[in-house]
Amino acid sequence: MNDVADSDRLREKIGQRVAELEQVRTSIGQVIVGQADVIEQMLVGLLAGGHCLLEGVPGLGKTLLVKSLAQSLSLDFRRVQFTPDLMPSDLIGTEILEEDHGTGRRYFKFQRGPVFTHILLADEINRTPPKTQAALLEVMQERSVSYAGETHRLEPPFFVLATQNPIELAGTYPLPEAQLDRFMMHLRIEYPSEAEEQSILRRTTGSGVADLEPVLGREALLELQALTREVSVSDAIIEYVTRLVRATRPDDSAVDAVRQWVRWGAGPRAGQALTLAAKGRALLRGRYAATREDIERMAVPVLRHRVLLNFQAEADRRRVEDVLGPLLDQVPAPGER
Repeated sequence: MNDVADSDRLREKIGQRVAELEQVRTSIGQVIVGQADVIEQMLVGLLAGGHCLLEGVPGLGKTLLVKSLAQSLSLDFRRVQFTPDLMPSDLIGTEILEEDHGTGRRYFKFQRGPVFTHILLADEINRTPPKTQAALLEVMQERSVSYAGETHRLEPPFFVLATQNPIELAGTYPLPEAQLDRFMMHLRIEYPSEAEEQSILRRTTGSGVADLEPVLGREALLELQALTREVSVSDAIIEYVTRLVRATRPDDSAVDAVRQWVRWGAGPRAGQALTLAAKGRALLRGRYAATREDIERMAVPVLRHRVLLNFQAEADRRRVEDVLGPLLDQVPAPGER
């Protein structure tokens, strides 16, 4: 009887939190036209506790999308514009010399940088040198900053949304594959439809500006992240995720597109990210068990940046999606051989 009561309370709690997430989506929709898949994937990343890389040509609203998400949440938000002269200390912080006016004693005090926040927008991350990129990626992984022998913990949640421009490569420092792997998902923002573009013009060229009210607070988000970890995943789903990830590796794959166009496949971290992303999507949709559909819908953003194409793919003008499409079609689903 107690188990039934606990289960009912859990369903009620999930239903309440999912309703709040829907309010966040609605709130963002007051500012952002379209991009429903990208908004969902960002929320999935937030629930799963991972970081997201947003890629799109200039003018598609990447920065506005992240700012709208932050405004819909009662969380601290910082934006850093990445430039070639940005130093690691500009991100993580540095020690400054201070003086006690009462005693005249001087001492060093750690001045925290902008990474000490809940949501960090790393705008145009590929415009800063590798040393600064590495400093951010270390914080993303460790959730802490080590400076002068001391460790400074970041307050959870900590969510990095980094943007990059895929077409303007002059003066940029592309992220190496090993560093890209630190992002849970790689999201692509595409051009809007004609109707959406007309709606954008009507909204942004008038006098009215939407003022987004915070919907979800820090404690509620931490609770949702904990619930995401508890979402059920069957052995069949685990087996399916393993098959998908291993099928991205040319030596282990039976998929012709992979053997022809892939140089290196995804590692075990991809399976972890895909499982967590599927759990996040399930919870976002009010379910407490991940399904095959959740895996298939999250596979492309999770695997896109973890599959390295070879020279043959470049010569044939193939994209990663040309590999992942056949992969999802040909890898046996749960329960199949």
